[in-house]
Amino acid sequence: MIAAKIVVHALALTPAAILAWQIREEFLTGSGGLGADPIAAIEHRLGLWALRLLMIALAVTPLRQLTGQAALLRFRRLLGLYAFFYASLHLAAYLILDLKGYWTQIFEEIAKRPYITVGFLAWLLLIPLALTSTQGMMRRLGRLWGRLHQLVYVIAVLAVLHFWWLVKSDIREPALYAAILAVLLGWRVWRRFAEARARARQTAAR
Repeated sequence: MIAAKIVVHALALTPAAILAWQIREEFLTGSGGLGADPIAAIEHRLGLWALRLLMIALAVTPLRQLTGQAALLRFRRLLGLYAFFYASLHLAAYLILDLKGYWTQIFEEIAKRPYITVGFLAWLLLIPLALTSTQGMMRRLGRLWGRLHQLVYVIAVLAVLHFWWLVKSDIREPALYAAILAVLLGWRVWRRFAEARARARQTAAR
């Protein structure tokens, strides 16, 4: 299990390492492979990996239910923390590179641009989930922990909406993530319905 966690850490950090190298090359040589608008490329890459890791974290439960491998659940919180890590870098890149340190403008941007409003709200909702991701907090919060972490579904919807509204013309990529999210949430609804029916049948059979 330790080896598996090391692999997950390495895979999750690889996009950040590649991007850091490209930023270095862009700064030193002007040819880091970030395209004509490096700032937009940096922000997009970080935001995309935050969304991808969030989707992967949401996919852990269906995979565990399909495969019966309960050990997969041990990676769910780790993947969620990496989603928060990339989302925070995404926001930091926007504040530093786009707003160029004029951070108070963020409140004007939140009020003026709906895609920033929902994106910022998604990041804010991730904070309590990240802060309560430890085993100690799980024990302290008890059942409240599970209820709190159901916010991840709202966060995922907001994140996809943020991406969708951000894209000006070609919506194929955000539509793909919207479809993935619909499948992941639909699976959960179907499982709850199926389990409720099974319990009802057991009760009726007694």
